[in-house]
Amino acid sequence: MRIMDKYIEKFMRYMEIEKNYSEHTLTNYKLDLKDFNKFCGELNLEKIDYLLLRKYLAVLKEKNLGNRTVGRHLSALRSFFRFLCREGYLKANPILMLSSPRLDKHLPSFMTEEEVFKLIESALPKDNNDELGLRNRAILETFYSSGLRISELVALSLDDVDFIAGIVKAKGKGKKERVVPIGDAALTAIRKYLDKRKKQSNAVFLNKNGKRISTRGVRDAVGKYLKSAGIQRGVSPHTFRHSFATHLLNRGADLRTVQELLGHANLSTTQIYTHLTTDKLKNVYDKAHPHA
Repeated sequence: MRIMDKYIEKFMRYMEIEKNYSEHTLTNYKLDLKDFNKFCGELNLEKIDYLLLRKYLAVLKEKNLGNRTVGRHLSALRSFFRFLCREGYLKANPILMLSSPRLDKHLPSFMTEEEVFKLIESALPKDNNDELGLRNRAILETFYSSGLRISELVALSLDDVDFIAGIVKAKGKGKKERVVPIGDAALTAIRKYLDKRKKQSNAVFLNKNGKRISTRGVRDAVGKYLKSAGIQRGVSPHTFRHSFATHLLNRGADLRTVQELLGHANLSTTQIYTHLTTDKLKNVYDKAHPHA
């Protein structure tokens, strides 16, 4: 057992219990801190300084890791050292002067409205008793109608869906809950699926064995219809979320509302979708400005 192990365990308990971080984030942070611990060997906490952290940063870059991955490692370390200083295990924070790598802003891919409609229509069930077909149609409708993350969709339980008010309760990142509107088309598709479902469960979407569907199962369900819809480029469940946000902004929704619907903690995360509406802005400008 290395010297730093006990501090990492204390930190992880703090992140889980007090900060209520998601399981995905906790797993990544633990892996990143174990990697740093391995790099430090038997060094005491007091021996970790700015120069050592710079060397660690160089080691990460030598592994040809992307800037986002390196940034995640540093984010875990920043949180860890803040915790150590606040709890009195360290007197000074050695990572304060270390800068994170600059991240390239990748524009998210999205489908046009026509592509979304074609994809959803391609999931037309064979008949009213086609349980898996009805389920897949409901999944696609729900993705586009609500902008849910895949993890939020698979976590949906019957108690989370209010068919009368037209809302769903989503369990988002960091175990935060939010209420999201859901359209009539999605609610109708969910009702049709539930009416024909053979297995009883509190989960909204089930796999063929009657258990709550997994994220892998959802990806397979979406991928099944891409070819029949004639969509060649890469589309994933998350593409629905990007499309949901982009289409709302294109049709006049304000950025703050879209931020709330997506469950983004920071407006800057939502602002990336404004770059996707550039063509529309240019078209409006060309038509409206006298010297365009």
